[in-house]
Order: sequence, then structure tokens, then C-alpha cells
Amino acid sequence: MSTLKSELSRDQQRTICSQLGRVKLKLLYKATVHGFTGAAFHQRCDNRSPTVSVGYNASGYVFGGYTSQPFSQSGQYVNDDQAFLFSFTGGTLKKYPVISAPHAVRMTGNCGPYFGDSLVLMDGSQPVIYSNPGAQYNFNAAEMHGNDLNLTECEVYQVEGELSKLMESIQTYKPTVSSVSQARVLLIGPVGAGKSSFFNSINSVFRGHVTSQAISGCLIFHLFQFRTYSLKAGREGKPLPIVLCDTMGLEDSKGAGIDNDDISSIFKGHMPDRYQFNPAAPLHDDAHGYRKSPGIKDKIHCVAYVIDACKVSIMPTKLEEKLEAIRRKANLLGLPQLVLLTKVDEACPLVKEDLRNIYRSEYIKEIEVSAKVGVPMSCVVPVKNYSDELELDLNCDILLLSAVIQMLRLVDNYFDELSDQLSSVELKK
Repeated sequence: MSTLKSELSRDQQRTICSQLGRVKLKLLYKATVHGFTGAAFHQRCDNRSPTVSVGYNASGYVFGGYTSQPFSQSGQYVNDDQAFLFSFTGGTLKKYPVISAPHAVRMTGNCGPYFGDSLVLMDGSQPVIYSNPGAQYNFNAAEMHGNDLNLTECEVYQVEGELSKLMESIQTYKPTVSSVSQARVLLIGPVGAGKSSFFNSINSVFRGHVTSQAISGCLIFHLFQFRTYSLKAGREGKPLPIVLCDTMGLEDSKGAGIDNDDISSIFKGHMPDRYQFNPAAPLHDDAHGYRKSPGIKDKIHCVAYVIDACKVSIMPTKLEEKLEAIRRKANLLGLPQLVLLTKVDEACPLVKEDLRNIYRSEYIKEIEVSAKVGVPMSCVVPVKNYSDELELDLNCDILLLSAVIQMLRLVDNYFDELSDQLSSVELKK
């Protein structure tokens, strides 16, 4: 299929990008090519974000809107305090910020981009616009589009910045071992630290909206099953090359929480998905689904300790001892390890104010999680999981995906070491 040709000039693209930071625009949808219908628009643009939508009319006006939220067909309004409308007068961009953020964008199936009740491109799947300034966006209609409501073209661009690059890096990752299609990362941590929430958060980023597939054990009941969660690039997208494995939480009392022998079984690939943990009796080789001869693809390739930043200083000694025992087992198997430091916004007011302060926070830097868990500082990755939020946040997404990238880098190290060992064995034969 031929490359879509943008109607926006290079100068216009640069002007729009200057409002959004260090980004570029990728053309997703062009009405004269794909059709002036809501169905065609949604097919190509749903679950993509952020986006810039642009309308053109025969009078020569160029206008549109920006939203950080992904399009869908839910029929609901979506909150977006970053949204704005714009128009070009010559080479100058006039910007109209949203004035009612809770109604910034409406997700309607039979229309194109729908900015509140103020501007709709392809209203009712027709090459026309609906214009009603005042409620969500305040603009001068004559200035924006010359009161010419007929569209000659409508385009939607995805804004590609740091988040897009991170998502693409994860989606295109391929393990260096040919027999392995997905890296397997085991999440280990105390009850309530955020293991299930981390999976839900990563899933949310790729789905384009906040979702909760894995039940958070701290809210309803402790997770008594071993679960393997495969992620998808969007609702009906391809599986991502990473599987997150969730376990029963660690507890500081003796005989409670996951058994160390069960952790060894998980490391070595013996434990089946949905295995029901029994703290009094670890997994036996006669259990249903037990893998007697697991391959490399069944084993764990990286261990992530999920630790609540608010509780590092009061971590019970018994819990430290359990973590140390697990770390020893992982070291014996050559498994790379990192720490996901969760709830960083709750631990530091500066970070709560703005997640971008995470690497400037002296408080976060001084949390002694590296010493308590026994991993290098370079392998401590701060994250904020989604918990009670209704909408995605760009800075939160970047932290979450950066953690996944770090996991995949460690997985590569593990596979490289494994390949070196196999080569050494072959040479000795």
C-alpha cells in the first residue's frame, strides 16, 4: 500500500509539534483515501493516542484539535485537561484550550473526531463539520473555519514521542533464543505491594484505557494461584513478547505466604498456570499439570521484586530474610533481578505533585531498597501503578514502560549468558 500523503505542510506540522514538545506526526487516517465515515475513522484511529485531528475546507481554512486520550466508541465523554482546538491563519497557529476538561472529547461511533459539543469533524459520517463554540471550547467560528462547514479533507495524526518509542521497542522485541517467543518475568513481593496492579497498569497502557484484568490481592483476597499473564498490543492486537508471572504474596510470619520450594519450581519452569498454592505443602511432581521436562521457554528469565516505597524503612526482618533466600536461589540459576519500587507518589510529596520529579527527589534516592533486597542501585526502577485513576497519564505510562524495557534488557543478558554456557559446553565435547 502506498504511503499516505499529508495535506499539512512541513511548516504547519512543525508549528503543531512545537506545541507538544519533541514529537513527530504520523498520519493514521485520511478521509479521501479511507472514507468520510465514522467507521473508517475508528477502524484506523481507535486506541491510538495522543492524536491531532485536522479538517480542511474549500475556503482554504485548516483547523482541528488535539487530545491526549485514545479514541473509542463508548459513547462517553472523556476527561482531558491537555486537549485544545486550533486553526491556522497564514502560518500562525491560534490555540483554543479546553475550558471544560471532563467533556473534552466524546467517543461517538458514527462521527469522526468529536471535541466536546463544540467541534465535530465528519458529523454523522458526512463530509461536514458541526461547530458550536462556547461550552467546552471557546473560539470564533468565522476565524476558525470561515463558517464553511463542508470538508474537503479530514486527517488524523498520531503524535509520536517518548511513549510511542517505548511502546514500539516493546512490541518489536525478539528474544535472542530462537526457541523462546516471550520473555517470562516473575513478580515477587509482599502482599499489597502492587504485583497485580503492575500487570494491570502495563495492560492499561497498551489497551489505551485503565483496565483491571488481574485482581489485586490486597483489595479482596490474597492471591493463592500462580498466574501467567500475556499482554496484547491493544484489545485485538498481537501478544506482546513478554509474560508477567504473578505469585502468592510474601508474608513475614513463618508458614505464611508462598513457600521457597514453590519459588524454585516456578524458576525452573515446573509450575503450571493457575496452580493453587498450599503454604503447608509445596508443589509435587505428581501434581496436575506439573512440567517434568520444562524447556527454556517455560522457565523464568528475570525476577522483579515489587516493593512498596512507603514500607522499605519498616520492612520486617523476617521478610528481608525471605527475600535474601529467594535472591540466593535466583543467583544460583543465574537469573537477573531488579526492584520495581512502587507507590513512589505516596512516598514523596514532590513526586506526588509531578511524576517528572522522580529522578530529582532526594527522598526517593535515599530509600535503602538496594541494600535491603540485595540488588544494585542501577536495577531499582521507580514506578507508579494505576489504582483509582479513571484516565491514563503520560508520565505514569513512561515510567511503567521504562520498567518493562529494563526487564527486557536483563532478559537479553540472561539469554546471552545462557548462549555462552551452551557454546562452552559444545567446545568441550
